[in-house]
Amino acid sequence: MSGHDDSTSYDLAVIGGGIMGSAAAIQAAEGGMQTVLIEKSELGSGASGVNAGTLSLQIKRVRLMPYAIRGHALWEHAGDRVGFRRTGGLTLAFTEPEAERLTTTMAMKKEAGAPIVMKSPAEVAALEPGLNKQVVLASYCAEDGYANSSLTGVYYRGLLAGAGVRVHERLAVDGIARSNGAFILITAAGPIRAKRILIACGGWMKDVAAMLGVDLPIRVRINTVAVTERCPPVVGSVIGHATGLLTLKQKTNGTILIGGGWQGRGTPKDGRGEVVAESLLTNLRLAQFAVPALGSSRIARVWTGFEPNVPDFYPLAGALPGVPDAFILGCVRGGYTIGPYIGRLMGDLILGREPEMPLFDPARFAPAKAQAAATH
Repeated sequence: MSGHDDSTSYDLAVIGGGIMGSAAAIQAAEGGMQTVLIEKSELGSGASGVNAGTLSLQIKRVRLMPYAIRGHALWEHAGDRVGFRRTGGLTLAFTEPEAERLTTTMAMKKEAGAPIVMKSPAEVAALEPGLNKQVVLASYCAEDGYANSSLTGVYYRGLLAGAGVRVHERLAVDGIARSNGAFILITAAGPIRAKRILIACGGWMKDVAAMLGVDLPIRVRINTVAVTERCPPVVGSVIGHATGLLTLKQKTNGTILIGGGWQGRGTPKDGRGEVVAESLLTNLRLAQFAVPALGSSRIARVWTGFEPNVPDFYPLAGALPGVPDAFILGCVRGGYTIGPYIGRLMGDLILGREPEMPLFDPARFAPAKAQAAATH
């Protein structure tokens, strides 16, 4: 939506129209807040829409597992609207050290609630005959699967409309001021006034928080994803590797999506990141080693997406330190899976409710003075 006369003073303005910002906006609106969402591009056009769509509990950190399980259930509930498929997932070890690492890691994740079982080489071969026969051990989770991340924007656009959230797409926030206890968001189409704000704009969060004088140690990874041409069926499960450096799945149309966090280059300010050939080739070599039939497939497209993180790799989810009525949400590893749920929790926090599960206070990275201000 471009061009507007927003004389309304909203209860909440959400900056960022990805999964987390949208989910928080919907929760706040359904809780009675008059809510506006501002997105500099289109809904779901950032990391929420360009990731590989993997919904694997096996690749989630132990402490985040309860959030991932609940987020996974929300994607399953969305079903065909987001292209949800439960395929089961295998994480492979090809050496004894990898097998030891896999055994230890998956035991902790199973204890955290993921329904993971270990599979012998013979069981792996029976389940997925197209995999490399050098598998030493694998873990399996029947809940693993994927959704179509390119449907994120369409899906949330409908939910936002249903909740009565005012949405402005292709409208950047150029500055934030304070006046009479409210925030004034400066945009090319005019000011937007709100009592509270939520910063949930992914790789751009650091810059927006800086508009309020808050410096958070947010860094950005430039993850690369590749997709092949349509191929005959070669693998049915979501495939990962014990190192965490591979995700692979064949979709119903025959294309195979390949990821694993291999890095491109660039910054959010520059727009889309740039693919680094050597990084991509290393990713593809590992994928072909795991699934040898990929050697006869051609790559159709490669792209990148920005994934923000902080030094401890746990989310920023809570009040913005030192700025009353401002909140921030992002830096969630596995954010595609976890996003719908942690967004709901943030909406509850903004509504003044006690979230069902604890959030991750951003004040842990703030200077002592800002931490003190945030607790008073």
